[in-house]
Amino acid sequence: QVQLVESGGGLVQAGDSLRLSCTAPGRTFNIIHLGWFRQAPGKEREFVAAISRSTISADYAESVKGRFTISRDNTKNTAYLQMDSLRPEDTGVYYCAADFNIKMGITRSSNRYGYWGQGTQVTVSS
Repeated sequence: QVQLVESGGGLVQAGDSLRLSCTAPGRTFNIIHLGWFRQAPGKEREFVAAISRSTISADYAESVKGRFTISRDNTKNTAYLQMDSLRPEDTGVYYCAADFNIKMGITRSSNRYGYWGQGTQVTVSS
């Protein structure tokens, strides 16, 4: 069992910034790709961003490209999602997820991510 723990969510106004964090046990963190997904009320869960184990590769959904930045610090067993210029449509529960298929490139497909955190709520008011 892999335990991922997100933090950093909250209520902000449009245009503000938030930084989400995701931690995992050290022996696990260094052998996984990491992804961030979100789910708005009444909507399907959607891909937000992903980063490779080595940090060399990153990918973003078009809706967040240029506003969000994914990163990770393998020495701290922590991944981050820096969210700038937040919009009301960014509201939702944000989840980090672990993909152990590190011989493959990072993916937007939630099916590849076998372990998920409990989520952290982000609410952006207009």
